[in-house]
Formats: sequence, structure tokens, C-alpha cells
Amino acid sequence: MNTQANDIRGVLIQIAGSQLLLPNAATVEVLSYADPDPVDNAPDWLLGQIRWRGWRLPLVSYARIAGTHTEGAAIGTKVIVIKALGGDPKMPYFALVAQGFPRLVTITRENMIFDSEHLESLPDGIKLRVMFNDDTALVPDLDATERLLIDVMRPAPKPEAVDFDATETDDVHEDA
Repeated sequence: MNTQANDIRGVLIQIAGSQLLLPNAATVEVLSYADPDPVDNAPDWLLGQIRWRGWRLPLVSYARIAGTHTEGAAIGTKVIVIKALGGDPKMPYFALVAQGFPRLVTITRENMIFDSEHLESLPDGIKLRVMFNDDTALVPDLDATERLLIDVMRPAPKPEAVDFDATETDDVHEDA
């Protein structure tokens, strides 16, 4: 197969009701699915956290972000570890849930057409909708997903402590 210099190696990842198209360089590892640990007050697209190589990774459902999710886990559900590119040392990776193994593909100018008509209707976390080899695919916005995850995973600020010993009543009635 003759590949051009402008061709990109990608992965096509099946999710509930759709598929994702990512650069191959963004994917790190494919794991078997295991129930994640819950995250308090998480949005429905954040399924929880999984343990991987000493890290606790947030597990994202792009099907829920995109609105294509249907109830019930399919046989062969996998977890794809993704390299986070934002440079946050506390979250260098995150994971997404997939239906089966990703498929390695070559992305060329000829086999991908951008759907520019519906850009404004895409949810946060989805960058583009494309036609890839005559099938619709979603291109996730990995930067936006990472920012959303940082916002959700950041601990809530603690309320300021009130010093009850230093009150304004200390200097009242001193001559009494």
C-alpha cells in the first residue's frame, strides 16, 4: 500500500450508536472493561475512575457526550487509554469506553469529508462530524474533554475558616 506524506494513521473506535475517529498517536492501550470506581457529583458522561499502571484515570463515555448512548453494556466492551495533551501532571491520561477493539485506519484527503453544516450543534467534547469511508464518525475534542475532566475532578474549594477568637466584640465594654 502506497501511503502519502499527508496521510495520517488513525483509529476508528466503535461507541454506542456511533464511532470515533482519533489519531493513532493519541491511543496508548486497550484494556478489558471493569466497573469503574464512582466519582461524587460526576456528570453522566463521566462513568468513574479506573486504575491503570498506578494512575486513577477518569473513564469517559463519548456516547453520552454525543447523545448516542443506549442502555445496556455490549459484549466486548473495552477501555481505551488516551494520552492527555494538556500537560497537567496530575492527569496525563484519561480513558474512554468503546464497543470492541479499535480498528487501525489510514486517513487521507480522499476518504474523509468534513460536515461543516452542523458545527454549532456539536456538544462540548466533540470537535467534528465527518464522513469517513462513507460512514459517519465523530472526532472528539480531546483538549475540551481534558478541560472538562479537570473541572469535574478538581476538588471543590474549602470554605474559608472563620477565626472566632478574633471578633469585633473583644474591644467592646473594656471599662465595664
